[in-house]
Amino acid sequence: MEIRLQDVDFPLVPSAAGAWQVEEAGLTARALPRSDLFIDPSGGGSTAASTLLNALTLLGDPGPGDLALSARVEVDFRDTFDAGVLLIRADEEHWAKLCFEQPPAGRPMVVSVVTRGVSDDANAFTVEGGAVRLRIARVGRVIAFHASTDGERWAFVRAFTFDGADTAQIGFEAQSPNGDGCRVRFSDVVFERRTLQDLRDGS
Repeated sequence: MEIRLQDVDFPLVPSAAGAWQVEEAGLTARALPRSDLFIDPSGGGSTAASTLLNALTLLGDPGPGDLALSARVEVDFRDTFDAGVLLIRADEEHWAKLCFEQPPAGRPMVVSVVTRGVSDDANAFTVEGGAVRLRIARVGRVIAFHASTDGERWAFVRAFTFDGADTAQIGFEAQSPNGDGCRVRFSDVVFERRTLQDLRDGS
């Protein structure tokens, strides 16, 4: 079953029927217990450091060309690594996610993961309050991640590429690797077919 959002001009397909609820201002999902998208580079076997590819996703094919997808992300944090995520995915071994995530200690953070066979994991900055705006931009084969705490100024998180980035699907994800699930809400969703002029300052 396809899902349509007002400001997204292509259909989105959920990984599980009925998992995503469309609201007037966006959409919500409840992450599944012990769910994640992560391929641990150390090959560890614990729940927090294993290969998990069972998180709820909502993805669509925007077609070729430069683009930007942004949303305000809120998470009902309960357990470590609970997160609401913007996701870009080429296949099961090539994808990247920009997360609003609960770290092992302290305040929630903007976190990014890029997977090229195995996943890396990089913390960006902590967030005061219960929401943050996240954005994925694609320029050619290059992907850029940005985040904003005020909706006006975008902070650069990272730029990178991976095989299939120029034709990858894009959308949303909800995860709870260590917990029994958490509620994630995406609002003020904006999709644009435009080219960012400077990937590092977000303009």
